[in-house]
Amino acid sequence: MNAALQCTGVDVRFGAVHALRDVSLSFEQGKIHALLGQNGAGKSTLARTLSGVLVPRSGRLQIASHDVAFGDAVAAQAAGLDIVHQRPVLPPAFSVSEALEFASARKMGGPVYSRRGIDAAWQDRLSEAGIQVSTSARLSSLPVETVQAIEITRALANDARVLILDEPTALLPPEAIDAFFDQLRTLRDAGVTLIVILHKLKEVMVLADTVSILRQGDLVLSPTPIQDLDEGRIRDLMIGTQDPVRTQGEDSGERTQGAELLRFKNVSSVSKGPEPGLNGASFDVRSGEILGVAGVEGNGQRALAEVYAGLTLPTRGSVLLGGSDIAGMSVAERRSAGLRVVPFDRMTEGASLTLSLWENMKSWVAEAFRHSAWPLVRLSGMRADAVAELNRFGVVHESVNQLGGTLSGGNLQRLILARELAGDISAVLAAQPTRGLDFRATQFVREELNRVRNSGAGVMLISSDLDELFGVCDRILVIRGGSVTGLFERDFSRAEIGRAMVGGER
Repeated sequence: MNAALQCTGVDVRFGAVHALRDVSLSFEQGKIHALLGQNGAGKSTLARTLSGVLVPRSGRLQIASHDVAFGDAVAAQAAGLDIVHQRPVLPPAFSVSEALEFASARKMGGPVYSRRGIDAAWQDRLSEAGIQVSTSARLSSLPVETVQAIEITRALANDARVLILDEPTALLPPEAIDAFFDQLRTLRDAGVTLIVILHKLKEVMVLADTVSILRQGDLVLSPTPIQDLDEGRIRDLMIGTQDPVRTQGEDSGERTQGAELLRFKNVSSVSKGPEPGLNGASFDVRSGEILGVAGVEGNGQRALAEVYAGLTLPTRGSVLLGGSDIAGMSVAERRSAGLRVVPFDRMTEGASLTLSLWENMKSWVAEAFRHSAWPLVRLSGMRADAVAELNRFGVVHESVNQLGGTLSGGNLQRLILARELAGDISAVLAAQPTRGLDFRATQFVREELNRVRNSGAGVMLISSDLDELFGVCDRILVIRGGSVTGLFERDFSRAEIGRAMVGGER
């Protein structure tokens, strides 16, 4: 086998956490290699180690049979290895050409800076890659799939022959994934070796040439041809147990859908950036139901969440909770009234990566006590409560004093759920709560939303995954351009919902 990349005996620790244990892997040139594992299995740690971001306690790295020092990203790039992170790292305020020139090891401008020359050179690169975008466009104005393609172009401009992609589909809308996979296959056919971290098994089965699996820092499957595996075998190796994994939509609780709990009445709001505000949105959320919110991403879902949470005030209309207008309520007052939010972005909106776990769990307390006549807080009691809640929600952690940024994505989402689903709940809005999670963490999130629904609360689930909405929702609302274009009861018609999402006659 002609190995494009080989690592031997890679061992990584973070304090008492053994993130990687003596991992040895060899990736064949010109293949798409899927790297799998549950959240916290060590996938991103391995990716960052191979790309020169982290230094292991021990190990050896070879790229194209040449030794490369760990902890030296520049040396890794020079040897032909690059990484595209899950979250875009190019500066969003830069233009396309500025960002590419800034981040690329190979400067297109030459020894004398020429804006026109840089624009032209990068425009040629982008056109060769089939990316139709102006180099003068600001990254912040572009859809995430375009920014991701630009990140890949940046890596290939550095002559990357081995490309690591860390959960590249996690932020992509479903309609962009097929085209993205075609792009990866084109790169593979050109001889580029791709190491792709994925969570969804259906994506693995259609894309990967080989599969490797990590479990709790251990390599449990070396690169194995995809034709020798099936989803059941992969799932068993990832979990390491024969415990049954319930499929989406399974629910042992009784559905107690009842009276109107929350009502949006002809609500409009201002637009922020490229996404529209709400435009006369009217609908209700009933107690004991999960109301799905479907739509092509960027069509007002964020505006809906911000109005619900009190971050944006309606310019017209009203939001009623139990018949009372909540427009004047602060965020803290809404929480006291039982309104909860699981936000779109767990890293930047749902938690602070630089605060401890217990501070993240109790971040709402400071605001609540600011309005209290008796602002007394027992920190020891808060820490003890945080420990109990983290354990109940299965958050894998060493100490409640460790920083939020030390948790994997799945464990951080569990922390957010532990915080938001505690206490007396009237309604929960969960925005893309399973995005980027493995199937076990996804199952956990759906079970918790079902539990809240079965307790008599109302749940709004914003998701770009129609299969997810079909599996867990009692009704599905469709939003397009900030307007409600359809409201569907079970049994759902994929064709009708699709037409409501993109336009056309029903």
